[in-house]
Parts: sequence; C-alpha cells; structure tokens
Amino acid sequence: MKLVFLGASFAILYQMRVPRAVRSTYDKAHDTFRTAFLVAPCALIALLTSTDRSFMELAWTFSIVLEAVAILPQLVLLQRTGNVDNLTGHYVAALGTYRGLYLLNWVWRAATEPGYRQWLVWGCGALQTALYVDFFYYYARAWRNNEKLSLPS
Repeated sequence: MKLVFLGASFAILYQMRVPRAVRSTYDKAHDTFRTAFLVAPCALIALLTSTDRSFMELAWTFSIVLEAVAILPQLVLLQRTGNVDNLTGHYVAALGTYRGLYLLNWVWRAATEPGYRQWLVWGCGALQTALYVDFFYYYARAWRNNEKLSLPS
C-alpha cells in the first residue's frame, strides 16, 4: 500500500507540474510557501529523536515528522486565496479525517496492547490533526449552510 500511495503522490505531482491542462490552474502568485522551512527542521528533529542512526530509521522518523506538517503549504494557500473549490475542500477534509481516524486507532492500540507506546508518532499525529482544526471549522460551517467553502484571508 505504501508503494501505491507513493506512486499516486508522484503522479499527482507530475500532473501538477507537467501537463498543460492541470498546470494552467496553478496559482504561482499565491503559492509562496518556502518548503525548506518545513523540511530542514523536520530533518533536524529526525536526527535528534531517532532511536538509532541507521538510514532506514532516520528516513522513517523524518517521514513521520514531515507528514505532520506537510499539509501546511496547502492550508496556507487555501487561506491566501480564500475560496476553495469543492474537490480541493473534500480532499483536504478526507486527509484530516484519515488522520483523526488514525488517532482513534492509536488510542485503541494503547488500550488493548500492553506496552504499546510511540510518543513521537502520537505527538506528530496530534500536531497534524490540530493543524486541520481551523479548516474543519470552516468546512463544517460551509457544509451545514450548503455554501461554497471560503476561508478568511
């Protein structure tokens, strides 16, 4: 499943950058988030918190930390533009719901599996879910009022 996920992610990135039909919807003026400000601290946190220094352990830790904040550029872009099309709004809501369900899974495992503790994973998951709170507020309000989703800019 991880390979399918990675393949789909790379296909989305390709569609965003190469074909004219999708690339024409890209708004470079609003997409000014500097991802280096996410990647570098995540790499540092991975180096500081990794249980050992093997490549696989460092890569896994880095991916967990980066996944927690990877939605920030999208959320910032949505907030800058203000209006969110339905497909994007539903996609971001699905990502947030996925993470929320993941948190429930961790609670269940902690309650039913003796010794199950993954503090870094739990902390990063909680951070990622917290990042969605503002978006979910406006998403639920728009859904309840049957309106187009718009975020305050």
